[in-house]
Amino acid sequence: MPTQPTKPSTFLLFPWGLMSIVIILVLNLTLRDEWFSKNWSWIALVLIIPAAILENFKVGYSTMRIMFLKVVFSLLSFLLVGMAFGSALTQYYNKKFVADGGMIKAINLPWYVLLALVVLLMIQVAQLFSMLKAVKREFMQMDPDQ
Repeated sequence: MPTQPTKPSTFLLFPWGLMSIVIILVLNLTLRDEWFSKNWSWIALVLIIPAAILENFKVGYSTMRIMFLKVVFSLLSFLLVGMAFGSALTQYYNKKFVADGGMIKAINLPWYVLLALVVLLMIQVAQLFSMLKAVKREFMQMDPDQ
């Protein structure tokens, strides 16, 4: 008797890495230099390590819905971090090359925020490659020649 497919839990569908990226950017924008610069390492530690662990739980589940959402949320993460890096480069450009009259609006991202974002993107890339390995394994199991 075939088993009925069950719906994946919301725990597996929730974008933990994307949520961590959004929280880091929001905290950087709202809590300016005083508090955030003193506590950035703890904030990054509390957001990066759980995101890595919780995203790692998704690797063993190779349903199409989980894999599709993982790819979509990873692309959104890359888009968000790319826009943040672009704005940080604009801020650098303003400081280095533009006179006071022609300033372009940009957000200020310190080095530790950029580092946390890069670490979260590396976690996303590692998870994508792990997911591809799971897909390959699943297809190999369905291959009649093996």
